[in-house]
Amino acid sequence: MLTPCTHITSSVPDLIQATFNSYHGVSAAPFASLNGSFGVGDCADKVQANRNRMKQALGINRLISARQVHGDQIFRLGETPDSDQELDGIDALMTDRRGVGLMIQHADCQAILLHDPVQSAIAAVHCGWRGSVIRIIEKTVEMMNSCYQSRPEDIAASISPSLGPCCSEFINHRQELPTSFQAFQTRSNYFDFWQISRFQLMEVGLHPEKISVAGICTSCSPDFFSYRRAIRQGNGITGRNCTIISLTATHK
Repeated sequence: MLTPCTHITSSVPDLIQATFNSYHGVSAAPFASLNGSFGVGDCADKVQANRNRMKQALGINRLISARQVHGDQIFRLGETPDSDQELDGIDALMTDRRGVGLMIQHADCQAILLHDPVQSAIAAVHCGWRGSVIRIIEKTVEMMNSCYQSRPEDIAASISPSLGPCCSEFINHRQELPTSFQAFQTRSNYFDFWQISRFQLMEVGLHPEKISVAGICTSCSPDFFSYRRAIRQGNGITGRNCTIISLTATHK
């Protein structure tokens, strides 16, 4: 039985959420071993086996994921699918269907999980620096409000292990980042994107006590896949971590 690394966990009834580390999978190097992405050059059969292990560990039967493009397109799942689905060009997923896992694939980018316990709705957001710039977090919360009548003050958010302020160097930040991000610069060319996401969540109405940050830097930790670490050590080829959120199949 797979023992997942769940740095994002929940004691909330009816909710499952977890971030998996790179262990307990079947992929060979440089994707060793729990790579969840079909898009990095790994054998498709091994990726599917890894995904099946994650589903088994969490007790879910269906998985919705996306080939992420660092954009702001949001997919709303309205009907429970008959099988797993992977969508093109999507960076945020949302649903009120039970028993379906929403999965973000990431290696330094943030996976941000949103849960509205009042309306029983969830979302999963892929957010790198480009996502922060185009405010995909804000757009996802607003879409939850539009689709499910979710009030921001009811929503809880979790930010996955991801690139920390210790390693978030952006030497071209004057061209890439808005001037408002200067407030989150920790030293020359380094930025705290955990706090940027936290601030953007609060700006759109979430209460600060309902926002949790894993506080684990994927670039520093050998337990997680990291694109920046793979660049430092070689050619940048690596696997992807997976973060999943699901409403349990049976309402308790």
